[in-house]
Amino acid sequence: MDLPDDEISLLKDLVKASRQRPHLVTWKDRDGSNRHTALSPIEVMRLNQIAQRLKVSKAEVLRQAAHVPVGRVQMPEGGKA
Repeated sequence: MDLPDDEISLLKDLVKASRQRPHLVTWKDRDGSNRHTALSPIEVMRLNQIAQRLKVSKAEVLRQAAHVPVGRVQMPEGGKA
């Protein structure tokens, strides 16, 4: 493939992730709706570490994270969204 290195890296990561067994976490969003988030094994490990440190469930970590405001995206000068 004749692609830039960053695109090759992205494609390799996508293939690697698709070969791994996803872990599904069910949680309630801030509006009360049920959500299902599929995580890779590495993401599950990180989420477990955070949940253990906070002494709450993985679902509770995601529920609390839903309340964290999303930062503004910096637009290039003269650019549009």
